[in-house]
Amino acid sequence: MSSAELVLGERVMLIDAKDRHYLITLRADAAFHTHAGIVQHNDLIGALEGSLVRGSTERSFLVLRPTLSDVVLKMPRGAQVIYPKDLGAILMQADIGPGMRVLEAGVGSGALSMTLLRAGALITGYEIREDFAQQAIKNVHDMMGTDVAYDVHIRDVTQGIDETELDRIILDMPEPWDVVNHAEHALRPGGILLSYLPTINQTQLLRETLRQHSFGLEETVEILRRTWHIDGRSVRPDHRMVAHTGFLTSARRLVRRVESVESVESV
Repeated sequence: MSSAELVLGERVMLIDAKDRHYLITLRADAAFHTHAGIVQHNDLIGALEGSLVRGSTERSFLVLRPTLSDVVLKMPRGAQVIYPKDLGAILMQADIGPGMRVLEAGVGSGALSMTLLRAGALITGYEIREDFAQQAIKNVHDMMGTDVAYDVHIRDVTQGIDETELDRIILDMPEPWDVVNHAEHALRPGGILLSYLPTINQTQLLRETLRQHSFGLEETVEILRRTWHIDGRSVRPDHRMVAHTGFLTSARRLVRRVESVESVESV
């Protein structure tokens, strides 16, 4: 369990009076400059998480350790990250748990990797762009340290999957239907394939391809997130919401393709 006191070298989140969030790493004798004033890192080191600290203009900043969601939205990125609302749904839809062997293809900036690792999964990553892979590895290590089960390879998953008896395969790439045949042989029976796609046309093609292989129990969902403004008796939905970001499609690897439980019982 972390101490309540903030320490040298850790990441913290500063939040100003207008709810702007700033992610910084604490360094001795350093300073963080904003239009609202300068915050000295030495004033943060040793402070209690949840404290208010004053900047050079006497304006206050709330200091907290960042959540995973904070880091995902604020960390350096090469590729676009999957939003936190979808990351949580992926954990449930793909049923990620401790010790599961997961192939993640298209690691991007590492947001999904962090989420899977936090759930206890053992990750093998395939990424075709070396710059994306290096950024993902750095982001993961900055957030979680280097002692994590995260092995990233520069390779094209559409050309094949070396691993076998995988528990899960998670795809964040534009043409996942080109991976279905490889996934059929790499997943253990009962394993789950999940794909994140931005358009319904891509999703439809993936679903058609899944039906041509030993997959079943397909499901496609879209997650919409709407926050609410609550201030005394003033209660209404916020003016902005995070609506469509992508479609999550999952399917189970079967011993052979079946149309329904009833069709199996009639054989």
